Amino acid sequence: MLSINIDDREVLAALKTLRRRVSDLSPVMRAIGADMERRMQERFETETDPAGRKWSPLKPATLAAKQGRGSILYHYGALMDSRTWQADASSVRWGFGQPYAAYHEFGAKKLPRRGLLFGDADRLELADADRSLILEAIRAYLADG
Repeated sequence: MLSINIDDREVLAALKTLRRRVSDLSPVMRAIGADMERRMQERFETETDPAGRKWSPLKPATLAAKQGRGSILYHYGALMDSRTWQADASSVRWGFGQPYAAYHEFGAKKLPRRGLLFGDADRLELADADRSLILEAIRAYLADG
């Protein structure tokens, strides 16, 4: 399993503020996990990466092999169905259970990047929209006191 930690200063600062108020962050972590799972599914539907860029179209040979089934990253549904998230009192993890998801996220020699998790995969950065969604979840939890 591939595991990558995101070091987003703005998100970490908001979590630090929240941590001073409560010791169990699991409600907000669950909200973030559910939101990110929804976002991952939307990326399959819109065929866009987290930054809103359209995925590269499939090559003619790949289209022919698919025989009209599915879309760019959807053939039988194994990748999309493997999306997952886990939350506990201090963290949340989201991603895919299929190991080949990394090839799509980062690209490979003969495979263009079709991002699912990062706005900038080279710098392992969240997309602005994902960062905003996470910050909004934290702020909402702070506002509820």
